Amino acid sequence: MKQFKRAAVLALAGALAVGGLSGCSGSAASNGVQIIRIGHNQSTNHPTHTGLLAFEEYIESQLGDKYDIQIFPSELLGSQNEMVQLTQTGAITFCVASNSLLETFSENYTLFNLPYLFSSPEAYHASMDDPDIVGPIFESTMQAGFEAVTWLDAGTRNFYTIDTPINTPADLHGLKIRVQQSPTNVRMMELLGGSATPMGFGDVYTALQAQMLDGAENNELALTENGHGDVCKYYSYTMHQMIPDILIGNLDFMEGLSEEERAIFDEGFEILNQTQRDAWETAVEEAKAYAETEQGVNFIYPDITPFQEAVAPMHEEMLADYPDLAPIYELIQEHNAEYASES
Repeated sequence: MKQFKRAAVLALAGALAVGGLSGCSGSAASNGVQIIRIGHNQSTNHPTHTGLLAFEEYIESQLGDKYDIQIFPSELLGSQNEMVQLTQTGAITFCVASNSLLETFSENYTLFNLPYLFSSPEAYHASMDDPDIVGPIFESTMQAGFEAVTWLDAGTRNFYTIDTPINTPADLHGLKIRVQQSPTNVRMMELLGGSATPMGFGDVYTALQAQMLDGAENNELALTENGHGDVCKYYSYTMHQMIPDILIGNLDFMEGLSEEERAIFDEGFEILNQTQRDAWETAVEEAKAYAETEQGVNFIYPDITPFQEAVAPMHEEMLADYPDLAPIYELIQEHNAEYASES
């Protein structure tokens, strides 16, 4: 399956290149309508796909005579890293990528990957809705050939393991834990005492099943949508990260839109954002109920203070390494003060 996906990616990129797009992201259908391809790594049941369907419906209702939106779920266009590269070149127009992956394209994204950056989900949402916070970060990848156009809720990230309950950082010692492919996440696991195993999301289930991993960290939907709860029976609410997913668009395509078209696309991004977030809370509750009753997953609620203390040095390290991010960090602290956690 993996070889098929990789072959499909190469075939798509090659076909589009041969087609002579002249820097235009997408391709023309027989009726002259431009095809806009959007890739993501979730299933068709996921809130991200639901949001993208709403985006497709809106754009085609406004600009259907010019654009045909085509959505490719479940890594059909390759891994997130491959999809980002295809978006850079214009082989596809948009893709959804984790903030952690984008850290490798712009150091500014390091900020959102910090563990315990946000005091509560409310502070997280308020920060991500603040243009003074996201603006400088979203614009920082333009030199790489793509623009971040909106964020998507990916909930809170927590540890889940095959057979070792995680109640304290000491429980992670010696465990091989899959993390997203970013230096920040590797450093986080180093401080928590676990063994970080960076890996593409599509490879995690097989690695868990083969016990090449002892566990992973992600939101509740990974248990059900991706089957991880069939293997991992302990899910610990460490709430160590609230990392958004980001919709990125090919820069040439975005800059080629007319003022009127850009306004319509911007409205579409807002619809995508709100639709996805509205679906997220319901999806999490349903996933948790299914994981508990059907997959036999045990949910654990540890004291998160020891985890916070273990990774606290990362905040100082980040501010020392990236002093230009300090003003944005302080704006987030204002939202943290306003929306302090009740637990």
